[in-house]
Amino acid sequence: MKGPLFYSKILLFGEYGIIKDSKGLSIPYSFYNGALKTDENPSEIAIASNASLKRFVGYLENINRELVVFDVDLMKAHVDAGMYFDSSIPQGYGVGSSGALVAAIYDKYAEDKITVLENLTREKLLKLKTIFSEMESFFHGKSSGLDPLNSYLSIPILINSKDNIEATGIPAQQSDGKGAVFLIDSGIIGETAPMVSLFMENMKQEGFRSMLKNQFIKHTDACVDDFLKGDVKSLFRNTKSLSKVVLSHFKPMIPQQFHELWKNGIDTNDYYLKLCGSGGGGYILGFTEDINKAKQALSEYKLEVVYNF
Repeated sequence: MKGPLFYSKILLFGEYGIIKDSKGLSIPYSFYNGALKTDENPSEIAIASNASLKRFVGYLENINRELVVFDVDLMKAHVDAGMYFDSSIPQGYGVGSSGALVAAIYDKYAEDKITVLENLTREKLLKLKTIFSEMESFFHGKSSGLDPLNSYLSIPILINSKDNIEATGIPAQQSDGKGAVFLIDSGIIGETAPMVSLFMENMKQEGFRSMLKNQFIKHTDACVDDFLKGDVKSLFRNTKSLSKVVLSHFKPMIPQQFHELWKNGIDTNDYYLKLCGSGGGGYILGFTEDINKAKQALSEYKLEVVYNF
């Protein structure tokens, strides 16, 4: 047995800000994906994934039935038969490993499910987001539901605010463009929950809240608008401002060995770094007007290009 593939995602803009109603822009990233599967001779990874699915099924049994109803008996039968999530998506890297799993489970076992083929009204998108938020909370403690939504629909999603999301188109890539969005592997696994609780702790301070509203969210919103309009010049100006704000106020979320590289990008304008997901490890997102310059400056790291300008 092998189910359909669900892709990883990249939140280009909006990490942390969307908790406080900033805009956000999330795109599917098909380089990594996962599917539900059963094997005759399961590997150790498959056995561990199956054990985790058993716990997840227990959680889904008690989910609010007014929100979503699952065919729990079928799910249990499949899990007992050894079903697991076969995934190339790295865990703790900010690219939505649990999101793809949630999408796959909803797709296979939800009754009266909302499908990609329907006319996706804002109400339907919000309903899906609410369902996915409840489901993914099993993994993160608190989830926006956006990662599974992106995986499930496989289309870019524009977050205008918590209750206002829409499917969107993004400018076509320029395959020969020098400008690029890229990923750097920090080599460290990031844990979402401690990073989010650190952020929530900081939110108790008036100064931090005011910085978030007047700087972080302002630049995030501008970046989203620039990206969607294809205004590359303004986008890099705002990404630089955003990179500075993150270096000043989100230092604990940036792995230690990247503090210098982060500053170096801002000083030289060769590239600008930002968090990919909650930070603390995993991937770091980079923006550059000249990918060759960025590759030279970051020659110790392998850059994975995800979008060309």
